[in-house]
Amino acid sequence: MVGRRRFATRHQNAVSFAEQAKTLGPVSNVILLVVMSCLLGLLYLTQVTKTNANGYTIDALQKQHSQLLTEHNELELSSARLQSLDRVAASDEANSLVTVAPTATLR
Repeated sequence: MVGRRRFATRHQNAVSFAEQAKTLGPVSNVILLVVMSCLLGLLYLTQVTKTNANGYTIDALQKQHSQLLTEHNELELSSARLQSLDRVAASDEANSLVTVAPTATLR
């Protein structure tokens, strides 16, 4: 007999086992893509939420910084005013001035 045998003879397996590559079907592929898209979306949302939270913190710190700078400038100005009165009173020019008493009043 030349060629292939059509029927199995006695004491032979009628089924031949061939390894087939395991693949996912089209429905499984769609489900897998949807799940991965959802996971990527959640990852994106968590990152955006963290960025927004940090933005609020930075904004609050910048407002506090500007308020502290304004307060610092006001305190420096007040300090300079108070020190200038002491400097003028202790200066040589102020000590050499003559005090004048009023002599008469005008009517």
